[in-house]
Amino acid sequence: MTQVEDTDREMRIDPDGFAGGYFRNAVYRHWDPYEDIPQADLEADREKLIGDEALTEEEFEAIRRNVALFGAGEEAVTEDLAPLSLVLEDVDDQMFVSSQIYEEAKHTQFFDRYWREVIDPVAEARGFESTRPTDERYFDDDYVELFDKNEAAMQRLLEEDTPENRAEAYCHYHLVIESVLAQTGYYGIQSSFSDGGADDLAAREFPDLDGLVGGITKIRSDEGRHVGFGMHKVQQLVAEGKVDASVVQETLQSLMPHVAAIVQEGYDDTFDPLPLVEYSSEKLQRRIEIITDSEADLPDVDELVEIEGAQPTAAD
Repeated sequence: MTQVEDTDREMRIDPDGFAGGYFRNAVYRHWDPYEDIPQADLEADREKLIGDEALTEEEFEAIRRNVALFGAGEEAVTEDLAPLSLVLEDVDDQMFVSSQIYEEAKHTQFFDRYWREVIDPVAEARGFESTRPTDERYFDDDYVELFDKNEAAMQRLLEEDTPENRAEAYCHYHLVIESVLAQTGYYGIQSSFSDGGADDLAAREFPDLDGLVGGITKIRSDEGRHVGFGMHKVQQLVAEGKVDASVVQETLQSLMPHVAAIVQEGYDDTFDPLPLVEYSSEKLQRRIEIITDSEADLPDVDELVEIEGAQPTAAD
């Protein structure tokens, strides 16, 4: 066996560096999608939805569509992040991205569990049509195109690993899919099914779904860390002059029509998409301001993952 010698560093990792600190935070905040989401909470969600006499099939379909979209999105990014982990040179970066892939897989597990233990039983008990989370009805053209573009951006790294291609990959994955689309969707769920967030999204008052919101709260915490890592990497590329800020702005803005269309699609009279579109636009603008300003400070990782009370923090 050939021993690989590292001549440019004394120790294997830098636990006090940026990526090392993010990895340590991921380890510290580890959660289990089976053990840390109480079975009792999922059972309570199920019983509340079954017992909600006002719940129409259209309303239930809107809830079910969101769970399907979240689950498919988490599964897609679990697969698509692999090329980035292959091209990163620094072991601390590699360790963090490895932890991120693991966390995306956990998120996929949570939504699969929620479908099996809540969505399907509610549909059966209420006499609604039974569907699968992979049913094509849930995935419109904008959703498919956005994730296809993300996959293509990641694959380009294996063909031509340039600073610009890296910036575009981070923009697609960390700053649009995770920072804008996912965080906006999770904010909408928390607003509609808990006391947190906005009060004007749902057409009526829905029961609090502690199992769904509990899982999403933990997922949002993970993704705050993921977003911070991507923002740091893009800001670094711009500050070092390796990528022009216009590339970042154009990439992000070119993807926003897909996000707006996904948020607006399929809500009918159940949820008002306008506050979510505004929320996502504001979030994108704030990201652009931070990553294109070399002197702007990124929120601390502990602030990025803090979601106490399911309320968006200053970091969001």
